[in-house]
Amino acid sequence: MIRNRVAILALALIAAALPAGAQTKLRFGKGFPTLFQFTPVDVGVAQGIFAQYGLDIDVSAFTGDAKLQQAIAAGAIDMGIGSGPGLAFIAKGAPAMGVAEAAGPPLGITLGVLADSPFKTIADLKGQKITGATVGDQTQWMVRELSRLQGWGPEGFVFVPLGAPEAQIAAIATHEVAAVPFDITTAYLLESRGQIRVLLKFGDLIKDYVNHVIFASDAMIEKRPDDVRRFLAGWFDSVAYFKAHKAESVAIAAQVLDRPEPLMAKVYDEAVRMITDDGHFDPKGLAVLRQSFVEMEMLPEVPDMAALYTERYLPPRMK
Repeated sequence: MIRNRVAILALALIAAALPAGAQTKLRFGKGFPTLFQFTPVDVGVAQGIFAQYGLDIDVSAFTGDAKLQQAIAAGAIDMGIGSGPGLAFIAKGAPAMGVAEAAGPPLGITLGVLADSPFKTIADLKGQKITGATVGDQTQWMVRELSRLQGWGPEGFVFVPLGAPEAQIAAIATHEVAAVPFDITTAYLLESRGQIRVLLKFGDLIKDYVNHVIFASDAMIEKRPDDVRRFLAGWFDSVAYFKAHKAESVAIAAQVLDRPEPLMAKVYDEAVRMITDDGHFDPKGLAVLRQSFVEMEMLPEVPDMAALYTERYLPPRMK
């Protein structure tokens, strides 16, 4: 990925302004531990990219947006990456702000059926049970949106919340549900074992969306704004490296996620394009999120999205 000259100059100026050898600790949390699209932070750490910005990144992982936001509120982490719908927590009073769009269309979320399932197309699934984690989560909205796109209205499928991925896998294996929205790494792993078949990637149908957001705590924004700016510069430098060096990035992602490199190479080819290059929020994606908050009863009314995110700490917009 060739970066524009303005962005390169801006990053160079930030790096040049740092004292030689300066390293500031920054605690960064992943809202989900197994997502491929979160591994640019691991690549950036491994390749010393964040160190070039004077940052020593301590990476941890949580089991969902709620846990991530709780960690931010408790002061356990400084910044983190979660789902776009996580912005609704800010509307409810969470002490954080969205500071970058990390991924757009949901190419990292698939819909899987059993390998020997009689369901060959989306039309075959009409009226069937599809599971997910919880009522009101991102996958339920996507299942409802998929139904709408088929012309069936939002209730063309029966959504059954079952919590942890293990419960969802057990449910499809025992034919209690017909399909499961799997993250792409899990989907391709199960497919490689002959357990499931990927029927679709939601991002191929849902074009306008903000799938993932980088958050900063209010304390970071108030007391350490330069560190927020430095982290984001390091993140998007890491993204540029990630996209330009497939073999190295796949090797690191495979180690971090404990998955075979050939599998991660396949995930890379399918999902790398969802990762944004400069973090600027897509207005159309934000509009979809805004409406989804009400549709999923996450909020009683549509929020002022401008109060939930800022672009002031981002590198210049890519051309």
